[in-house]
Amino acid sequence: MSGMALSPVGRRLRALARAELTLLGRNRSAVVTALLMPLAVPFTVRPAVDQMDLKGEGLSVGTVMLTAAIGFSFLFAVYTALVSALVARREELVLKRLRTGELGDAEILVGTALPAVCVGLAQAVVLSVGCAVLLGTGAPPAPYLSVLGVLSGLVLCAALAALTASFTRTVESAQVTAAPLVFVSMMGSGIAIPTEVLPDRVASVCELLPLSPAIRLVRGGFTGQLSGYEALGAVATALAWTVVAVFAVRRWFRWEPRR
Repeated sequence: MSGMALSPVGRRLRALARAELTLLGRNRSAVVTALLMPLAVPFTVRPAVDQMDLKGEGLSVGTVMLTAAIGFSFLFAVYTALVSALVARREELVLKRLRTGELGDAEILVGTALPAVCVGLAQAVVLSVGCAVLLGTGAPPAPYLSVLGVLSGLVLCAALAALTASFTRTVESAQVTAAPLVFVSMMGSGIAIPTEVLPDRVASVCELLPLSPAIRLVRGGFTGQLSGYEALGAVATALAWTVVAVFAVRRWFRWEPRR
């Protein structure tokens, strides 16, 4: 059993994540946004999806709806929820007090992000199973691509949330500062509109957006149409965005209230 014991870092992260999960559960609006939005919003784009020439691109309604739902989970369950949480903890001096203890800066950010990331991961699993049963998507022919896409999307959204929180003054303004990335990702990263149905020049530009690689990997896992070269390019782009976001957080994240 001793080999199963958590390290001191693991114990600290677990304690912080448990406290953050408790605070999240007490915020009803955050719970609704995190849990219900990714499940409900994709159905609002169903009429538009039905009008698209999906078969010509090797897609199906189920695959598009599943990818949209996972993408909305990235944006609402992880990104926007975590921006608000980080800003609230900073303005309430929680982050400042945590820095005076044993926790390092990276541990504080990771521990705060863990509940949102776990919610996003759980939603991705539930959505995959639900769409397989209700929309006939079936098992993905390349599940490793979908898993890689989900994990890279969750990590990048957590890093981008910390970066956005750095420039957000109040909890009330968090929705405003998070809106640009949400809108751009919805329209250009293949969440609401598959990049496969966009003109080639527009699609090539959209593929460089932060969440585009993750969405492309998720969809590629379910369609089996992503070549090894394309998958490698998506992984490289996702990794590049993650490195840039982490560097920016280390450089500009604010631990003191913005007053």
